[in-house]
Amino acid sequence: MFFKISLISACLLCGTAVAENLRATGDLGVVIEREQGSALLVNSSHRTVLKRVEALGDLSHASVVFSRDQRYAFVFGRDGGLTKIDLLRDKIDKRIVQAGNSIGGAISQDGSLIAVSNYTPGGVKVFSTETLQQVADIPALYQGDKRSKVVGLVDAPGQRFVFSLFDAGEIWVVDLNDPQNPQIQKFQDIGKQPYDALLSPDGRYYIAGLFGENGLALLDLWRPELNVRRILADYGKQDDKLPVYKMPHLEGWAMAGDLMFVPAIGHHEVLVIDKREWNLVKRIPVLGQPVFVMARPDGRQIWVNFAFPDNQHLQIIDVKDLSIVQSLQPGKAVLHMEFTPRGEEVWVSVRDEDRVMVYDTDDFSVKARLNAEKPSGIFFTSRAYKLGL
Repeated sequence: MFFKISLISACLLCGTAVAENLRATGDLGVVIEREQGSALLVNSSHRTVLKRVEALGDLSHASVVFSRDQRYAFVFGRDGGLTKIDLLRDKIDKRIVQAGNSIGGAISQDGSLIAVSNYTPGGVKVFSTETLQQVADIPALYQGDKRSKVVGLVDAPGQRFVFSLFDAGEIWVVDLNDPQNPQIQKFQDIGKQPYDALLSPDGRYYIAGLFGENGLALLDLWRPELNVRRILADYGKQDDKLPVYKMPHLEGWAMAGDLMFVPAIGHHEVLVIDKREWNLVKRIPVLGQPVFVMARPDGRQIWVNFAFPDNQHLQIIDVKDLSIVQSLQPGKAVLHMEFTPRGEEVWVSVRDEDRVMVYDTDDFSVKARLNAEKPSGIFFTSRAYKLGL
């Protein structure tokens, strides 16, 4: 009897120990350390670093998506690497090198597929999220046998992916309900050199920025028969453009209500667009060339960072009156921002100061400083439930 009681007590204590070591995934995230080829696993609720995961390859332009259960992070490296990280075991689950030069990727609506956009060779490859086995290869061919760089890859409703062909000036929509037989819809002559794109939060509009000419290319995924529409085609035609030190990014979901906020290429401005009529509402002067223009989850604020030589600054726009309400100076080389799921805080990577700053988005006070080796992209697991990220 004594033995049985002791055994039961031991099991109960063991269970308690296991329970105390349990970790939830909803407030986890990944901070890319670009020069180290590593990533920090972080907890956004406690503002703590949990673990460093190394040997991730070239992370000079890395991005991350998450499995729908938030357990796994998929890291896209510039060297064509695709790495699956187990956020509960703090280690690499699997890693492959699928191309020579890649620029990002997306996860499908049902969470079963990972698509990677490639510069070399130009095209999109699709993999199983479970095994990282390749299930589809979609070369970005145009004008016969020419291959285009692929940019602006996003997931869309209906188990689809949408992306742009930089060299060809096209947008492709790929239906992968049957991965062995992808159905591709091509939209040609959408404009010169689409360089990035965003998907509206409802999954309806795909908007590609154009580097080779003025304006944006708009595709209504609900009504693709309308073809691609050019918006803001006349913007800045009479203005002198400045040298472009860093390409701006659109994939920040800079949408708030009926307004869209877009970084202007070669100008010190943020453009405000009414997405009901797709016309320009306002040009907001900012202190440098904007790179990321990101909306707080509630849509009340827009946070803006800048290219060199003004990349030590942040500016915040109040959507209510479309004015700048705060300017911050976190340090040298502010590269990326990420809001906590409900937007009460924002994490900011400051590459040349080797740290991540955490700000309160209400009073703009500093809540924490975390050490990181040359940090760049910051990605929280709440992205798992958002389209286009």
